[in-house]
Amino acid sequence: MPTLRDFQNEIEDIHDRELTKQRTQAIIDMNKENKRPPRPALAEAKPEANSGSSEPVADDSDWAAMQLEIQTLLLSGAERDHDRARDMLTQLLTRTRGECILWIGSRPPKTKLFTGEPLDDLSGWSGVSRTLEEVEKLCRDVTACVEEVGGKVSVLHKSETVQARAALLLRLPPPNVALTPEVRVAVVGNVDSGKSTTLGVLTRGGLDDGRGRARVGLFRHKHEIETGRTSSVGMEILGFLPDGSPILPKTANSMDLDTIRREKLGWEEISVQAAKIVSFIDLAGHEKYLKTTLYGLTSGAPACVMLMVGANAGLIGMSKEHLAISLALNVPVVVCITKVDMTPPNILAETIKQVVKVLKSPGCRKTPVFVKSTEMAIELSQVFANERLCPIFQLSNVTGDGLDFVRLFLNLLPSDEHDSSKFMNDQPLEYSVTDVWSVPYVGTVVNGILNGGTVKTGEQVLLGPDSNGNYQSTVIKSMQRKRAPVTSAEAGQCVSFALKRIRRQAVRKGMVIVHKTETPPRAIRRFEGQVLILYHNTTLQKNYQAMLHCGAVRQTVRITDMDHPQGILRTGDRATVKFEFISHPEFVKEGMKLLFREGKTKGLGVITRLLD
Repeated sequence: MPTLRDFQNEIEDIHDRELTKQRTQAIIDMNKENKRPPRPALAEAKPEANSGSSEPVADDSDWAAMQLEIQTLLLSGAERDHDRARDMLTQLLTRTRGECILWIGSRPPKTKLFTGEPLDDLSGWSGVSRTLEEVEKLCRDVTACVEEVGGKVSVLHKSETVQARAALLLRLPPPNVALTPEVRVAVVGNVDSGKSTTLGVLTRGGLDDGRGRARVGLFRHKHEIETGRTSSVGMEILGFLPDGSPILPKTANSMDLDTIRREKLGWEEISVQAAKIVSFIDLAGHEKYLKTTLYGLTSGAPACVMLMVGANAGLIGMSKEHLAISLALNVPVVVCITKVDMTPPNILAETIKQVVKVLKSPGCRKTPVFVKSTEMAIELSQVFANERLCPIFQLSNVTGDGLDFVRLFLNLLPSDEHDSSKFMNDQPLEYSVTDVWSVPYVGTVVNGILNGGTVKTGEQVLLGPDSNGNYQSTVIKSMQRKRAPVTSAEAGQCVSFALKRIRRQAVRKGMVIVHKTETPPRAIRRFEGQVLILYHNTTLQKNYQAMLHCGAVRQTVRITDMDHPQGILRTGDRATVKFEFISHPEFVKEGMKLLFREGKTKGLGVITRLLD
């Protein structure tokens, strides 16, 4: 029986292979349409300066060598070397899209740092040792060089013990809101685990009073205020200035609930100031809202999942379900243990033991790392997603313990908007609709994510497929990003469009917007996929129906056929299964990952063939 990890690796291979085929074909089609000579296939193409690829131009050793050369030039004291170092810093910031961390001095081995071992032993350290005076001089000189080119430098960490060292955040302010990097974080956890309270404290600045004061400003519906429970997919943003400090309202420490709700900063106010935006997708914790939570995880394309665990209750109820779904979708996980101020030490110790046990279990295979220092938060933010590490923060929203580490970690999380494995600018326009509203004096407005291509206001586009599989023509009247007006958007960004001559009733979640062409994309009703049954209490047979989540698509499907010899599937079985949408055709592509569930039944898979 294949393990989940093996199946996930196979899904990734299928996804990457199909994506490469589609991108190569799209480039050929675009070149034919524009009558240009064909470009090389993606596997052979060299990265271009204006492409949407986030693949580094140099590997880690090259970056380290470049940073070392910059420091050597600055320490020489010559004016010519200073100018050359400034040019290299500019080049470094350009390659890293306006944000990078510069390490000064030697760095401790990550294994010792993450396990909490003493750093007195200098074996395994990397980099070049510096004296305290050299570290101070380099901090001053780097700051001066970056400020000369319009950037900002903030000292993230400085240590004088064992080895003098420092970590600097170098950041260039984005020229406009359209180019501000964004990191999407999905916040999940059981009921009363502290999700909304933690978000309230992070985004509003003021601490909680222990009775839910911090979360009041987040609720959108009357019943949420009355029950204290989130029932919808809420979105909150936290902006960071070029110097790395969070953008918080002036009334952060107000005790008046009406003031908290009324005086919060508007998204547009945050967007125009921010050099980086962290968008929190606040998902419901109650079991009856699981469909909503699942939709937020699959359609929101989060860079990571923040799992909230109440220290007084432990990893219970829907927390395990949310963790299992996150692992199935292969999204990096960060754990926040909340309410540590009110939890007795023995109960806290039991919760920590339980969390560690679950993360190390064969189903998770994560290495838990308790974040207890600034240096750990900095290092983890850069490597945790690729090294199967799971950062664990212990928080108190009443006393503020651990919140600084979380803010620092979030500030340094790399944006995946330019991740070429997810989004590409040189592809045809593909925009997934995740929300739709009717706005007075504006008309129909949709919100979603640009999966590929670029778009500008005034462009003619196609919206669909409708219940008959057809697409209708429309025009993008205006565009907003985080409620701030913009005139263009590129792959990886979450934006809102106001559509011309489109009725609200004609739009549903899961639709796509594509460029206007003579041959619109196919609307699919039946498709084939490789699936693994994660859990089913009996046997799963032909004509079984379940709710399918595939990107922004959420619809009931029926199993019409399966290649299993006995014609039935049990927990752990893998098979090629044919699905059929019950209500209407959808826009899906080969290589798209899917998750289907009904009750406690869960299945994971990937689309391998479109039937009709």
